[in-house]
Amino acid sequence: MSKRLLRILPLCLTGVLLSACSTMDMGNSGAKTAATGSAGGANAQNANTTLERCDAPLGTIAIIEDTSAPWYGVLTGQYKLGSTVPVLKLLVQQSNCFVVVERGRGMNAIMGERALEQSGELRKKSNFGKGKMVSADYGLVPSITFSNNNAGGMGGSVAGLLGGGLGSAVAGLAANVNSKEASTLLSVVDNRSSVQIAAAEGSAKSMDFGAMGQLFGSSAGGSMGGYSNTAEGKVIVAAFTDSYNNVVRAVKNYRQQTVKGGLGTGGQLKVQDDDGQPVAKKKKAPAKAAAKPAAQ
Repeated sequence: MSKRLLRILPLCLTGVLLSACSTMDMGNSGAKTAATGSAGGANAQNANTTLERCDAPLGTIAIIEDTSAPWYGVLTGQYKLGSTVPVLKLLVQQSNCFVVVERGRGMNAIMGERALEQSGELRKKSNFGKGKMVSADYGLVPSITFSNNNAGGMGGSVAGLLGGGLGSAVAGLAANVNSKEASTLLSVVDNRSSVQIAAAEGSAKSMDFGAMGQLFGSSAGGSMGGYSNTAEGKVIVAAFTDSYNNVVRAVKNYRQQTVKGGLGTGGQLKVQDDDGQPVAKKKKAPAKAAAKPAAQ
């Protein structure tokens, strides 16, 4: 890893020195996350080549994000990132494993159009009548189980490799290099029964060189710092992509769980009854004796 760092350092320094030049590069690969490209119906363009795909959708799905969860507060507060829903919608539609239906903030606009129709404000051919919406067969629930903004620098290893004054100088640069890690979880719930269909963990790790810009003045540091602020987002998106790939692999090999007697009918792990007394076992009735043949 140390030798790899020595090869990368000159490129990073060059990027810092050139940061004062302002250019616009639309579609720059360095600015992309693991969720790339576009989707139109069942067609996907420029999607991540590692994204799992299905030959046909397995049903409709809505992204259900718990904005009251602690991880969401860290995502939007500490990391200054937005909702995970748009990224997950892109991944799901590109995979063609589910048809995405809107159940988030976009529902306000959807219901607003219906309110306009009911008030008589829309044209008569707008066709916003009842019974037009598609139900969500499943819900996809995301969560971030672990995110480390600084999983360790590399200064010590570089200093040990080079030694002396050069080693200390380069170690000062490498100390600003840190790795970012994230672990995410996605679960799929059947909306009709409330049964969890699948769950999958995902993870990602990346090296962040953005903090090195601080050694070259406030102007360069500020420009690199902007990238550094998005590095957390990139590794989180990569972790969710990994999670979703694992979800797709799970549902492709899905096998229905069955409980003897039916789901929700008491289960097989019995407990004490609510009257405080153990459940009495029914005694078996004695077997009837076989009738003797009549005497001749």
